[in-house]
Amino acid sequence: MMTLIDSAQDGRLAKILGAEDIHIGDVVAILDVVYEYPSFLWCDDPHVLPPQEPVYVRWRSQHTKKPLKVKAICLPYILVKTPKGRHKTLDVRQCRLVRLNEFYAKQAWKRLRKAHKKSG
Repeated sequence: MMTLIDSAQDGRLAKILGAEDIHIGDVVAILDVVYEYPSFLWCDDPHVLPPQEPVYVRWRSQHTKKPLKVKAICLPYILVKTPKGRHKTLDVRQCRLVRLNEFYAKQAWKRLRKAHKKSG
């Protein structure tokens, strides 16, 4: 008999968040970033895409893997802190965030912070 695992109950899975699901104190990571381009730069053919319609491209970069602590929220912007102690503002319209499970978040934060202190 095969058992299905509810992804919301499986503590090993990061949960994709909507803007309304983000809370101060959450440890999140950027899953991917959305870039918007005017369609005339994309293919320059009005028969393929109307010139007023933007083209959206999702991108997973190397910088999206680090845990971030949510410090303040004023949607669509959130203020986050990196393990290095730096703060930055994210626009949740341009990036898709995931909430990291508590065990992983603590371990990753602790080890990345310790590595930063040793190197700097």
